[in-house]
Amino acid sequence: MTAPLLSVENLSVAFRGREGETLAVDDVSFTIAPGETLALVGESGSGKSVTALSILRLLDGAAHHPGGRIVFRDRDLLALPERAMREVRGADITMVFQEPMTSLNPLHTIQRQIGEVLALHRGLSGRKARARILELLELVGLRDAERRMGAYPHELSGGQRQRVMIAMALACEPDLLVADEPTTALDVTVQAQILSLLADLQKRLGMAMLFITHDLGIVERIASRVCVMLRGKIVEEGPVAEVFARPQHPYTQRLIASEPEGAANPVAPDAPVLVEAGPLKVHFPIKEGLLRRTTGHVRAVDGVSVRVRAGETVGVVGESGSGKTTLGLALLRLTGSEGPIVFLGRDIEGYGPAAMRPLRREMQVVFQDPYGSLSPRMSVADIVAEGLVVQGRGGLRAERRAIVARALTDVGLDPATMDRYPHEFSGGQRQRIAIARAMVLEPRFVVLDEPTSALDRSVQAQIVTLLRRLQAERGLAYLFISHDLKVVRALANYVVVMQHGQIVEEGPAESIFANPTTPYTRALFTAAFALKSETLAEPALESESA
Repeated sequence: MTAPLLSVENLSVAFRGREGETLAVDDVSFTIAPGETLALVGESGSGKSVTALSILRLLDGAAHHPGGRIVFRDRDLLALPERAMREVRGADITMVFQEPMTSLNPLHTIQRQIGEVLALHRGLSGRKARARILELLELVGLRDAERRMGAYPHELSGGQRQRVMIAMALACEPDLLVADEPTTALDVTVQAQILSLLADLQKRLGMAMLFITHDLGIVERIASRVCVMLRGKIVEEGPVAEVFARPQHPYTQRLIASEPEGAANPVAPDAPVLVEAGPLKVHFPIKEGLLRRTTGHVRAVDGVSVRVRAGETVGVVGESGSGKTTLGLALLRLTGSEGPIVFLGRDIEGYGPAAMRPLRREMQVVFQDPYGSLSPRMSVADIVAEGLVVQGRGGLRAERRAIVARALTDVGLDPATMDRYPHEFSGGQRQRIAIARAMVLEPRFVVLDEPTSALDRSVQAQIVTLLRRLQAERGLAYLFISHDLKVVRALANYVVVMQHGQIVEEGPAESIFANPTTPYTRALFTAAFALKSETLAEPALESESA
């Protein structure tokens, strides 16, 4: 048998805190053979990312290893001096992180950031470095690579930034690539491209890969073996096909069965229209030159019409940059737009902040990232009650706390936790807090902007069930913005497909999912449901190069 490239032996990781030590990884062992892909699977907090960061010794000073070894090419990485470890990082073992925007330096061009790796580990500079950078960017399929070399991270799309991160990781042709949730924040078609890219690069370069994810669909597509983690321990491992066909541990069984299920709530035939808009336009000026003259416009929303009835969920799908979020913000009058927006029978197109304030109680929003949308300096009670205070509702503080307690109960949270802060909750709990904040004012229309994309599959299923229940109880109208078509299928009555600021297809959800008619919609569905189709690459690549 071939000797393992990497062997993790009885690894434990603990974090020191004010209340003592917390054991995040507990006696974990696994091996990775040369050229093999091992998937490390589990929900947030299971210890998978901490395990990966331990391999490269990237954990902060609060972490230490009570026991275990990490052996790479017969050397224990945990025992190496820091200088020797720096030679391993970036050259022999490299890492691709979940969110490329926070991993790339916003002040440096793409060329400079990849060039830094080549300078440190290969001593390349000048023309040789530039040639190698161009070669790497072309290798990872970045279109117009030579022009993109001078770009900054904010000038690239999410998929393009992730390609740059992969190029940086491959710069020194490592033997092991650690990929920590590298596709979670990406659209389904871009996700499919990145997975295909990684698989192709692995074959061409012969490298091994440790792929960390909470998405079991990805595991089936990319890995040969899988380890399932729960509360810092590996509870099941084996060949992917075997584990998926005959999962032994109850946790693995639950993960496999945790896809969002059920169907959208039915809408009454005579349900009144709450929101009707269009044709709606949102154009952002492109300013160039020293005098910042307008040289063109980004047509984020270009002639879109939409209608949402009481009790109905309209799903808006499309890739990043398609105009989904801008449409939602325009309907809420949170960004400027042209065209009629009729809400509760009133045209609010020209309403400013003061005129909109009384209507804010009736229209609310839940954002994608609950951690980013909740103030870290406010308690949960203050966060949820803020709308009540602004709207002059709820009476005295004790009365408001009682209303907050009911709102938290409605979303499945213990009211006794209302004096805690957002960082003390899990991702799914934070999203429940965000939903409670939106629901506490008893709105009639709610824009849900990617509210489940950052969550584990089992937590996604819980949030979908929660949203359906609240809608049924209160007759809520939802505009559900998402690139996750599995979640849209479980929630939406009507689906609108957007590309480049325009609607390319729309109709009842059953019809759209059963028989998508446009190549773009079929490409989205192919990527989301792993169907066979020849139209997968072209529409997605067109969006990537925009």
